[in-house]
Amino acid sequence: MIPAPAAHGGDGARLAAALGLDPGAVLDLSASLNPVAPDAGEVVAKHLDAVGRYPDPAGATAALALAMGVDADRLLLTNGGAEAIALLAAEVGGHVDEPDFGLYPRGRGPRWRSNPHNPTGRLAGAGEEAGVWDEAFYPLATGRWTRGDTIVVGSLTKLLACPGLRIGYVLAPPPLVARVRARQPAWSVNGLAVAALPDLLGTVDLEAWATEVAALRAELVRVLQGAGMQPEPSDANYVLVHSPGLRARLAPYGVLVRDCAGFGLPGHARIAVPDAAGLARLQEALLVGEAPCAAR
Repeated sequence: MIPAPAAHGGDGARLAAALGLDPGAVLDLSASLNPVAPDAGEVVAKHLDAVGRYPDPAGATAALALAMGVDADRLLLTNGGAEAIALLAAEVGGHVDEPDFGLYPRGRGPRWRSNPHNPTGRLAGAGEEAGVWDEAFYPLATGRWTRGDTIVVGSLTKLLACPGLRIGYVLAPPPLVARVRARQPAWSVNGLAVAALPDLLGTVDLEAWATEVAALRAELVRVLQGAGMQPEPSDANYVLVHSPGLRARLAPYGVLVRDCAGFGLPGHARIAVPDAAGLARLQEALLVGEAPCAAR
């Protein structure tokens, strides 16, 4: 039996268990990771001795600040983007213009906005304003680290394709960073993450990656159009399509897409841009599965 969609996607392991497969055998396009990132495991394996020490994020923070071109006192490393969002939301509150990512606060306070927008994939216009920007996918859409707004949350695990490692950040004025840090549990970011991050950043080529992702996205659009769907325009490493039941049709073939009912968009799916092998597998699953209904 195909498991129900998880709240935020990334449920490939659950599908693998249901199908009796190794998790690595599932093409999980519900998690929008960088399809051209080098294997982070090879880098992390060089730092296994870090498991015997309490983590110190100072070196990793300095390395990320240098890569981003910002002052280190404006950065706080977090246990993934989810912790960055939770810590900042607890400090400043906030609201969203629906639909947007489900972890943002829905109350009073500054407007939060994913950029590119999640789930549509469109970049914000130059004049658009928000109190908090989520740039988890911004580098892959633009080839640049940040738009340079005052308060930003981000997720390096999307860029580096290592969601299990959990590396996020808050970028904000130093007084706000200090207040958010005071809310963070001690040793929140694990030792492997902080030890490996400087070397992982050394593998980053934002301009080249963004160019490659754009080319793969164009191929994904071509594959989906060939199956009768009309993806919405996207600047991100994912696209949004209206195709009711698409998740259920693809899942038996070990291919998983993000059901967008949780965004308030029933009948829609968000599909991550895969690498060339993933594109071929998705195309095969679309061909052998029941033909999807055309978008309308």
